[in-house]
Amino acid sequence: MAQTMVAEVMAELAALEDPKSRAVNERHGDDHGVNLGKLRAIAKRLRTQQELARRLWETDDTAARLLAILICRPKAFERDELDVMLREARTPKVHDWLVNYVVKKSPHSEELRLAWSADPDPVVASAGWALTTERVAKQPDGLDLTGLLDAIEAEMKDAPDRLQWAMNHCLAQIGIEHAEHRARAIAIGERLEVLKDYPTPPGCTSPFAPVWISEMVRRQQDTTEA
Repeated sequence: MAQTMVAEVMAELAALEDPKSRAVNERHGDDHGVNLGKLRAIAKRLRTQQELARRLWETDDTAARLLAILICRPKAFERDELDVMLREARTPKVHDWLVNYVVKKSPHSEELRLAWSADPDPVVASAGWALTTERVAKQPDGLDLTGLLDAIEAEMKDAPDRLQWAMNHCLAQIGIEHAEHRARAIAIGERLEVLKDYPTPPGCTSPFAPVWISEMVRRQQDTTEA
């Protein structure tokens, strides 16, 4: 029954393949051509199905793996299973969704955060930094924020793209959420100039940490004053 279901879902995904969507996705390193809105509609129809999610993940197909993430039960995965899945996640979207939709909801998230942050693979390490950024914003107690800033200051400038992006996000989050570290976070961003020239569409906030921090703090103040 499960195998029949997998075949049916894979056929449905294949029917949704769109060359224009694939061209857009491939510019971001994602090798699939399924519109994400349509993918989410399938997930909504299927609802949570853990066994089907595992089978779809095993196909190694990017669209199928994204669907698997949407219909899985995050707390049902063991720690080692999540570690293997992260290392198998070949594309940015699968990697990001796995971290944000599954690992962050897992009881193993803190253990994985510590292990991944120290991993020699920069893509794996970027997942550890993403989980750290989540803690900076929501559960900062017990975090060594000064130590995190020390590591960012020493390593971010020369880090590979995915890891650099994750460290920069953490830098900005520290500056936004923790006023006592804000001046140093901005100073680190200004000195390293990471993502300073990143092309930012009109109406969007630059990922350059000093600009990002200042803008988000301004918005928070505006909300408070209102």
